[in-house]
Amino acid sequence: MLALAFASFVAFGVALVLVGANQAALASALGLDLARSGLLVSSLSLGIGAGVLVTGPLADRAPRRPLFVAASLACAACLAGVGPGAGFARVLACLFGLGVGLGGYETILNTAVAERHGARAARPLTLVHAGATVGAVAGAPLAALVAARAGWAASFHAAAVGFALLGVAGCAVRLGAAPAPGSAPGATPRAAFSLALAPYAAVAACYVGVETAVTLFASPYARDALALAPARGVRAISAFWLGLLAGRLLFLLHRGPVDARLLAAAGLAATAVLAGGAALGTAALELWVGLVGLLLGLVFPVFVALTALRFPGARGTATGLVTGAGAAGGFAVPWVTGALGDAVGVRAAFASLALWCLALAGAAALARRAERAQRDPARALSAQS
Repeated sequence: MLALAFASFVAFGVALVLVGANQAALASALGLDLARSGLLVSSLSLGIGAGVLVTGPLADRAPRRPLFVAASLACAACLAGVGPGAGFARVLACLFGLGVGLGGYETILNTAVAERHGARAARPLTLVHAGATVGAVAGAPLAALVAARAGWAASFHAAAVGFALLGVAGCAVRLGAAPAPGSAPGATPRAAFSLALAPYAAVAACYVGVETAVTLFASPYARDALALAPARGVRAISAFWLGLLAGRLLFLLHRGPVDARLLAAAGLAATAVLAGGAALGTAALELWVGLVGLLLGLVFPVFVALTALRFPGARGTATGLVTGAGAAGGFAVPWVTGALGDAVGVRAAFASLALWCLALAGAAALARRAERAQRDPARALSAQS
């Protein structure tokens, strides 16, 4: 199962960077400004949110294998629908549908891995989510290469083939069964609808928003704010995702407590680097954007693992709600950043992402306070890892 999950997240990472890697070509073909470019990625994130919200309760009630296969094939169909003749509305709809599929199988895989590994889930989830960073690191330059040789739409169609193959592979892999009602504390999907989830949801929204906005706006920031060649923007996207990958791999070596303090520290450090790099206007874009990725690398798998631990009998619903909040951030932050870029310039817009990192740190501090009030349930993660 871990092999399929890793490969699936590789494809997930490729899908996340396709719009950013093709931003200039898409803007030219569809006549987009920064705000409408941001809306494309926002549509993808909105679809991811819809996918996780619908699939979360299903993962707690229904067989997961057919859900995974259907989600993978939906991704393939939506990617295949993007082409040179497609207008803005069609591309927007295809990206929304792609997001629904991505959100669906992300939730299924998060739930299955967390269920299989229980209190030890933080490290397997980190390994699986490292696949997304591998896909994003490789996906940006590969998409640019394919686009240069066969047109920008070819990179979307190549990704469609990969998702179709995942759907076929999923037919042969067991992804666990939904738990019996009442089999664990908090064992109904309704139990996940709790204020205890709110700080993790806020962390997710801020993290995914920053991740998505950096991926989309690194290229226009390099071009318009720093007067760098377009290739430098693509390299900055790869550097950011390479940093995320390195951060997740380094986290695998961590042997201390796994709790929300890690999230708070990551948010504060990323705030300092992002604000400093944008304020200085240094041309070493790949270096400091990659460092931001390194600092944020552990955030996603840690908040997913902590959420699953908090609601052991409703993992699908709880992780679906939290990652759905992340998708909402992935919708709102790029859209706001794009509108800000059109109003005051891309330099200030890119620098504003530091505020979202600061908000992430604040939400993590609230999550840690709640953990301590409940006798720190996350202690089991470090004790049994």
